[in-house]
Amino acid sequence: MNPAELTGQARTHISAIADPACVLNTATIAPFLGLRRTAAAAGFDLIPVSAFRDFSRQLLIWNGKFAGERLMRDANGAPLDAGSLAPGERVDAILLWSALPGASRHHWGTDLDFIDARAVPPGYEPQLTPEEFAASGPFARLGEWLESEAPRFGFFRPFRGVRSGVRPEPWHFSFAPAAEPARRRLTPAVLHDAIAAAPLLGKEWVLPRIEELHARYVATVEIP
Repeated sequence: MNPAELTGQARTHISAIADPACVLNTATIAPFLGLRRTAAAAGFDLIPVSAFRDFSRQLLIWNGKFAGERLMRDANGAPLDAGSLAPGERVDAILLWSALPGASRHHWGTDLDFIDARAVPPGYEPQLTPEEFAASGPFARLGEWLESEAPRFGFFRPFRGVRSGVRPEPWHFSFAPAAEPARRRLTPAVLHDAIAAAPLLGKEWVLPRIEELHARYVATVEIP
């Protein structure tokens, strides 16, 4: 991938599929559909609630949280008041759950956030929280099944809360054969250039720390 593809500012590496409707890296489509068919045979309706996400969308998420217009959570998942945090503290808090624009693995089209549509209660809106994948949550069975079956198709969980600074995301799976080359190519310099040119809130606190933030939240994942 080139820098524009790596940072979600191009769409030349992705394609849309109709069922289920989503946009993915072209190399990820066949493995995902294979995993989905196998999941169906096991009684799950495997749906990605998020797949490819471009730079502009990630920028809206980031700026909304930095400005206090979107919900922010602490390391335990409890709501945070952005206004009570210094700018540098806001940066750290956002990165627990949301990537910097230009640094989201969803930019590559290799990463998907999964739910089981058959397990969604009537009128319920999935939130993608650890509680939903815990023992009493609606997606507990799916989480256990994916843990054993997803690696057969090349998928792994990049965020388990062990090595990376990102909190555990049991819903988030990454297609390693395409994602790992992208991760290695997304250097601090590439990320710096993407952010420097964008109207990112808190930019003056992000750019001086770009090497540190890249090492903690981009380069370090739970590689299988």
